[in-house]
Amino acid sequence: MTKDQKNEVIELLKGKFSQYNNFYVADTESLTVAQVGKLRRACFSKQVEMKVAKNTLIKKALESLDSEKYAGVYDSLHKVTALMFSENPKEPALIISSFRKESNGEKPVLKAAFINGDIYMGDNNLKALTQIKTKNELIGEVIGLLQSPAKRVLAALLHHHEQKAGAVEAAAAE
Repeated sequence: MTKDQKNEVIELLKGKFSQYNNFYVADTESLTVAQVGKLRRACFSKQVEMKVAKNTLIKKALESLDSEKYAGVYDSLHKVTALMFSENPKEPALIISSFRKESNGEKPVLKAAFINGDIYMGDNNLKALTQIKTKNELIGEVIGLLQSPAKRVLAALLHHHEQKAGAVEAAAAE
């Protein structure tokens, strides 16, 4: 790889890291070419971008953006690294889980996940990551919680307002 090609990869990765708040670092080392193709298709169908790159280039891209913010990710950059970029914080975890179920295997291995500034190191986090609530799910829950009491509060306010208006009208009539 020439210096120019390396810089091109670094720039491309910087763009992806800047664009997405969530990315997963997976080890796809022992997957066959066919399996990698299948994983790519699974990612594509769920709007997850998968990029395989050399660890040194990934590290350079992260360091040039914000070496502090991404420091926790560096330890995961060894062996073969596939990056999975996603708007949805749990989609890559779901893809990895279902891929492993289908192939009855332990691959791909989750090395790290960077979710909205939090770093999850190691494959033992995979199950927890599949259960992360997305922003929209959380908003839906909050709205659900707010709706029932809000209806009661509004009804009470309305009732109180009507009573007050009635009392004012009665006083005016006297």
